[in-house]
Amino acid sequence: MYVMTSVTLPLPASAPAPVWARRAAHAIALCAVPSGLWRIAMAFGVPVGYSEQVLRDVFDIPGWGIVYVVGLSVLAELAALFPLLLVSDRWRPLRPGVLAPLAWTASGALVLMASWQLVVAVTVESRTYLSSGAAQTVWGLAFAPLFAIPALMTAVTWSYAKRHRTRGQVCADAP
Repeated sequence: MYVMTSVTLPLPASAPAPVWARRAAHAIALCAVPSGLWRIAMAFGVPVGYSEQVLRDVFDIPGWGIVYVVGLSVLAELAALFPLLLVSDRWRPLRPGVLAPLAWTASGALVLMASWQLVVAVTVESRTYLSSGAAQTVWGLAFAPLFAIPALMTAVTWSYAKRHRTRGQVCADAP
């Protein structure tokens, strides 16, 4: 009687992420910090260009608006840490076949979101509530780094996909 056994060979390790990709992934995490700090300052009553009436009526601060604004800041920073998975050599919670499409999807979504935010930034709605030109400048400086994220994310994703596509071809050629 012949019994077939399945042997799973370990996949060869992929090439490490290039230094530029590691730096880009860390830059993404840092790009989210200024806008997060701006939102948290707003939540805790620091004057960031909005009157007390606008904070109360539009943003519900003090109130549930604090939870929303702080939660949004935490969520944005956690999302900005995602690219670090693409350059990590030690920790991989998902297989490359799952992580690469997820990263490409995130890159596309970021491009769309950045485009939409650019439209919002130049509309009347975004400027209506800020009290002065200086407040608009501070707001612009806090949110400007977010526009670098789509390009950085796309570059990091491309690097990840390239490294793991090469790995997959090497594995397919192996006996």
